[in-house]
Amino acid sequence: MTSQQNSSSKPASAALYPHSSRYSRIIGTGSYLPPRRLSNQDLVDQLAADGIETSDDWIVERTGIRARHFADAGVTASELALPAARAAIEAAGITAADIDLVIVATSTPDMVFPSTACLLQHKLGIAGGAAFDVQAVCSGFVYALTVADALIRTGSARKALVVGAEVFSRILDFKDRTTCVLFGDGAGAVVLSASDTSGILATELHADGQYAGILCVPGSVSGGQVTGSPLLRMDGQAVFKLAVGVLDKVARSVLEKSGRSDADIDWLIPHQANLRIMHGTCKKLKLSLDKLIVTVDQHGNTSAASIPLALDLAVRDGRIKSGDTVMLEGVGGGFTWGAVLLDF
Repeated sequence: MTSQQNSSSKPASAALYPHSSRYSRIIGTGSYLPPRRLSNQDLVDQLAADGIETSDDWIVERTGIRARHFADAGVTASELALPAARAAIEAAGITAADIDLVIVATSTPDMVFPSTACLLQHKLGIAGGAAFDVQAVCSGFVYALTVADALIRTGSARKALVVGAEVFSRILDFKDRTTCVLFGDGAGAVVLSASDTSGILATELHADGQYAGILCVPGSVSGGQVTGSPLLRMDGQAVFKLAVGVLDKVARSVLEKSGRSDADIDWLIPHQANLRIMHGTCKKLKLSLDKLIVTVDQHGNTSAASIPLALDLAVRDGRIKSGDTVMLEGVGGGFTWGAVLLDF
């Protein structure tokens, strides 16, 4: 607990809900990666068979990625989400029946509708509580956690299951070496519970649709046919330039809202997209790199799953402990971005 936290019995974030002493805390985390792991060299060999040239050195130098996991054919986002959800529920010391809200952040849902969250809810053997998806691409988990926090604070839920789950391998163009080497599949989950003591201190979300074209899958379904392209398109340089600036601003904004400073951050978990972006964000916050949680080297960019995957890994290996202050921040297609500051 920091000195600033001790200075007042009421967290600064309570100003968002002035008539409530109800807060939300993460009480359990979980994650799941599909078994099929592809090293850079595995992917290089696969692409070479199709006449696409790249190399392990090229991938590592530009992104920091060394491996990723791909789901087998037919495996859906809800199927990846299920073991991650069960692990989070077990870690929380509750049962699935205690969950009264399910939010899944995904850009690769099982189907057009119903939501992946509804399908996951059914697979968990529960019913009755609200269940819906959030689509904010790589910012999705930060968006979903923010929504769950608000619903708990206002009394609409007591225990929320918040999941990021993606099968991005289904929307990659394996003829485009600049994008197909970046992404992977996986799922991460947390259980967020109502509490008398603060956990989530401050949140902030943003979007700017004028940048929709720099990262998108410009396709849809109409009349039983796919219109446009169902494959990912990205302007990497434009994304890089925008990401570093907005992540710094939104991180500083949630620090200000919560009455904390960058010196209070014990751990930084940014969206795991590119190691250079992550290092840049860390340096702007004047944090040493040993406070940065990194999984992009082994997972690739798992979009909405990347932050909860990294969070669960750091909790389970003992780095993140009770009382630590953690900054989560995401940036993704839309263009969307946001941050959550929390005491674990």
